[in-house]
Amino acid sequence: MHWSTIDVLVASSLWFCAVAYLVLHMKTSHGRVAEHLQRMVNQTNKEANQDIEADQEQRQAWLTMLIDMGNRISLFNALQRSAMGKMMIHAGWRRPMAVSLLIASKLLSGGALTLLSLLFSLPAAYDSFSMRTLLLLGSFMLGMILPEYVVKWRVRKRRLAIEHTLPDALDLLVICTNAGYSLAGSIQRSAIELKLICPPLADELSTAYGEMQLSGDSGQALRNMVDRVGAMALRSLVTTLLQSQQYGTPITQALRQLARSERTARMLRLEEQAGKLSTKITFPMVAFILPASIMIAAGPAIINLMKMMGH
Repeated sequence: MHWSTIDVLVASSLWFCAVAYLVLHMKTSHGRVAEHLQRMVNQTNKEANQDIEADQEQRQAWLTMLIDMGNRISLFNALQRSAMGKMMIHAGWRRPMAVSLLIASKLLSGGALTLLSLLFSLPAAYDSFSMRTLLLLGSFMLGMILPEYVVKWRVRKRRLAIEHTLPDALDLLVICTNAGYSLAGSIQRSAIELKLICPPLADELSTAYGEMQLSGDSGQALRNMVDRVGAMALRSLVTTLLQSQQYGTPITQALRQLARSERTARMLRLEEQAGKLSTKITFPMVAFILPASIMIAAGPAIINLMKMMGH
């Protein structure tokens, strides 16, 4: 069978039209599927955003209610509120409503433990009105104290994290000052680099840099940073920086020496904690390991003795 030129052209044209139709149809179907998927994604994102906004509104309503509750409670005087505010600042909460939230948390915790104590029944010999009243008052006082212990635990944890990372921050300050940065620029750069390593120290350095930019008094900004943290190691750093500014001494050598001493102090703290492990492990050994060892060592002998006594 021989194909003429016209037959070849007609067949080629038909083949080209069929392929073009299939390609266009596939593109149209793909476009419809993509459009449908995009609509589904947009709808899902819209619903997720609505849920997030609803959660934020609900959280904001709860916070507003707690703040109002803390402001209306007059159980604490101005001196006690000032002490709680300082404690909250040491914990990293510097907003004005932090004290009100702490007071509301203390009241809610006390009320929750008081209600929980009502579920427990006392022995018949002690089930009286006076003992029940003492139990309720003790539960309420314990609930009032618990939030402060949580805040103090956070203060201690935050302070230890700052003291642990301070030698690295000193090395960064030395590098920045050697590179020609000013004191404010060195603090800003160190805060940026420490954001992933130690967020509390990076936050304090960023706050100090912001105060320097606003007031222009670097000494007061550094003193405020010491007051916010309350760590002795940070106080030594601020004292070194202020003395270098006041007397015009080179800051690099002082920072190197301070970093070396801080690393030595950190190593001494670790050695002290390692030395205390032998004492701390005594109770777990006596309570858990020693009975199991006695059972393994003396168990067969006791079983044989019981068999002999039985016979």
